[in-house]
Amino acid sequence: MASSPRLSPALNVVVNAVQKAGKRLLRDFGEVEQLQVSVKGPGDFVSAADIRAEETLRAELSRARPNFAFLMEESGSHGAADWEWRWVVDPLDGTSNFLHGIPHWCVSVGIEKRIDADRSEIMAGVIYNPAADEMFWAEKGVGAFLNDRRLRVSGRKDMKEALFATGIPFAGVPRKAEFTQTLARLMPQVAGVRRFGSAALDLAWTAAGRYDGYWELGIKKWDMAAGLIMVKEAGGFATDPEGGDPYAEGNIVAGNPNLQPKLREVVQEGIAAAGAARSRTAEVPPAAG
Repeated sequence: MASSPRLSPALNVVVNAVQKAGKRLLRDFGEVEQLQVSVKGPGDFVSAADIRAEETLRAELSRARPNFAFLMEESGSHGAADWEWRWVVDPLDGTSNFLHGIPHWCVSVGIEKRIDADRSEIMAGVIYNPAADEMFWAEKGVGAFLNDRRLRVSGRKDMKEALFATGIPFAGVPRKAEFTQTLARLMPQVAGVRRFGSAALDLAWTAAGRYDGYWELGIKKWDMAAGLIMVKEAGGFATDPEGGDPYAEGNIVAGNPNLQPKLREVVQEGIAAAGAARSRTAEVPPAAG
């Protein structure tokens, strides 16, 4: 992506950093495809690729903005505890796709500003899919873009025409019951539900109107930071299921203004049903010995 005149200096820094990390990841991705047939398998190799990408991003971003703190998937928090600005970095979102040679993964960087001791706001974000050479970016008050094309959320209003995205909980991860209950309620109402394996790209695609909405429970800040600002700047809504801020707990429902409230209602129903089922189970007395 050539530098856009719309890009602020800080976003130019991020775009250059993710392009550098993405170029290395793309080379590693080619190697992973070859490693599929090896006895050892590509898992360790991908872990190393992930860490190298994070190191590249940290070095590039630190050089340009040495006073910014970091929240990074692999290495955690760095910088002053009373930071004013922070990079929120996922060096490889969609690791399972990367591991299996599926070209749907990305580098995600959000720019977070602290408002006071209890509040912060995502001011800008970049989500880059090197395999497709798609650079999604957004900045508060400027808009959301794919490369240099303005993005808008979809205009669909009818649930039966809607395509939604989600993430299926991994084995051993809580909230599987909530997911199952929500999916059972949603699928009869909609055109389809997709699980492509990258929360950041799910949000970027919602901003681009490819999806009409997206929901997931319990994701991390680095999964959603850049995507949150992207959906909002594309004219969409991104809240938790109750309509509040999704950033703290990682429970998110995003979508266009017509369908996000309807999707949020279904997710609330799924959460309530899962809770009721757990309560009924807890109330059943143990069988007599």
